[in-house]
Amino acid sequence: MSKKFFIIFISVAGGIAAVTAALTTILIIREKQKRDEEELEHYLDSSIQ
Repeated sequence: MSKKFFIIFISVAGGIAAVTAALTTILIIREKQKRDEEELEHYLDSSIQ
């Protein structure tokens, strides 16, 4: 019985880690895109002047 519990525990912990990693990756990518858009907008505004 304890071997089954251990396997289930490892599976749940791995699933939680995978979901956390995916969410972190999504947030980092969104933040980078937002920063890149702001830099491009600043560059275009500066080049127009």
